[in-house]
Amino acid sequence: MPVEVLDHQLREYYTVALEVARKAGEVIKDAFKKEKTIDTKSSAADLVTVTDQAVEKMAFAFLKEKYPSHKFIGEETTAETGEKLQLTDDPTWIIDPIDGTTNFVHSIPEVCFSLGITVNKEPIIGVVYLPVLDQMYTAQKGQGAFLNGEKLKSSGQTDLKKAVVICEGGSSRDPDIVEKKLTNIHRLVTASHGIRSYGSAAANLCRVAQGAGDAYAEYGIHIWDFVAGMLIASEAGAVVKDPSGSEVDLMSRRVLAAATPSLATQLSDLLIHLDMGRD
Repeated sequence: MPVEVLDHQLREYYTVALEVARKAGEVIKDAFKKEKTIDTKSSAADLVTVTDQAVEKMAFAFLKEKYPSHKFIGEETTAETGEKLQLTDDPTWIIDPIDGTTNFVHSIPEVCFSLGITVNKEPIIGVVYLPVLDQMYTAQKGQGAFLNGEKLKSSGQTDLKKAVVICEGGSSRDPDIVEKKLTNIHRLVTASHGIRSYGSAAANLCRVAQGAGDAYAEYGIHIWDFVAGMLIASEAGAVVKDPSGSEVDLMSRRVLAAATPSLATQLSDLLIHLDMGRD
């Protein structure tokens, strides 16, 4: 039986999501220029800091007090427990406390707090906050996407030759994965106006939403990296798919966003599609 969310509940969730994003942003801003305590996870390039952990604990403590019956998925909690992720139909708050941890460590301002809410396994609210830049991207399903209250619209670009494509190297250092990603980057450089890399999946999707980049594809990310940003991008008029061209799967660890269906197809046809496993 699908879970029903009433309009007043949606508005309440959205208000709470903004509140927790602002609280997280204050913690991140305070720590941004201070010395960081750093550890690694899956590779020497997969970083975590004390601030990542503190922000997630703060956010979940705040949310669980308000919604004890809801489900919660967080990057650092998942890393600590090692448990297999389970996305249910229940209202679920999905958090990446700092998306762009490498940026954070190196004092690069593209640092995001990302919060997505799903019901019936579908995103209904997305909030991505870049506190150092004070950029708050928001979306509610069916109500458009906004940056600091101003409505967003993707670029409408249809031609890959005229597009700027956002892509990332990722944190995996497996030689085969690195080689395939570098091949993709070479293909994109050759086929487009150029590439950009902001170091955060959430920020990348928001850039597509606002037209500051025409497309984005990435392999090896997780649900907490892209669930909020994909709703923001799609509510701004972008196409969000699996890179193969099929429907996006929140647990498949890969995503493609493009300003138009035509551009999405051109990008999909160009890329080597990496299978990075499932969450």
